[in-house]
Amino acid sequence: AKGRGFRSGDNPAAWKGNLDAQLARPEKIKKVKHHAAVPISEMPSFYASLKDVSGTGSRALQFLILTAARSGEVRGATWQEIDVERRTWSVPADRMKAHREHRVALSSEALDLLRSIGPGGGDELIFPSPSGKPLSDMTLSAVMRRMKRTEVPHGFRSTFRDWVAELTTYPGEMAEIALAH
Repeated sequence: AKGRGFRSGDNPAAWKGNLDAQLARPEKIKKVKHHAAVPISEMPSFYASLKDVSGTGSRALQFLILTAARSGEVRGATWQEIDVERRTWSVPADRMKAHREHRVALSSEALDLLRSIGPGGGDELIFPSPSGKPLSDMTLSAVMRRMKRTEVPHGFRSTFRDWVAELTTYPGEMAEIALAH
């Protein structure tokens, strides 16, 4: 409007002495980089193939998909966090990105997966590495690479969000709660 003569006086879109006091500098704004995700339409076949992959990393990736959890939450999961009777997984605040406890409802498939791993107890890791420590952050990615996939484990959270929005009647707010956003 100022450039075309429709407005007189100060330019409300001027950066210096105006917007620079209200907005972050353009060089400080990060571009959003989305994680590569398996499309919803490919999830049934991907998950079926994943179930045929042996190893703790594969089981952890299955649990990540079934719970829409972050990799670190899954890799650090212990048996004491699982309540089979209530069908919940309670992730303590110190392992959550938002530093708040998060309860995850466990589907029958997630509970069956846990049962297939075997009885564990106490603070034992559900998905330990061969040394008994938590799996490395690259273990789940390595499973996907061995399956010749270019997507990343964190992308399953996006796949979950797309599934809720496109194929269910759950409100978006519920998806955000499930994702601990």
